[in-house]
Amino acid sequence: MSEIKLQRKHTIGLKKAKVAAQKVADDLAQEFGISSRWQGDVLRFSRSGVDGELKVSKDQVVLNARLGFLLSAFRSKIEDHVNDNFDRYFV
Repeated sequence: MSEIKLQRKHTIGLKKAKVAAQKVADDLAQEFGISSRWQGDVLRFSRSGVDGELKVSKDQVVLNARLGFLLSAFRSKIEDHVNDNFDRYFV
């Protein structure tokens, strides 16, 4: 099992950060078929072969994802995609 751990500081505050996190989740849903749901300030996501969470606070966002064997081959692509979305939405 492969893991992706990303952390990014931001200055947009909690409310806008949650909106940005939802946009990241929406992009992942479209690109990879990942479903998500909010539990407080944590966006939990999953699909066959991947599960994880996106923790949002007033000044940072932290992604922890676990990839199954088959999706481990796409780790770099998934990580690049998430980093691009972080660059786009958490500014």
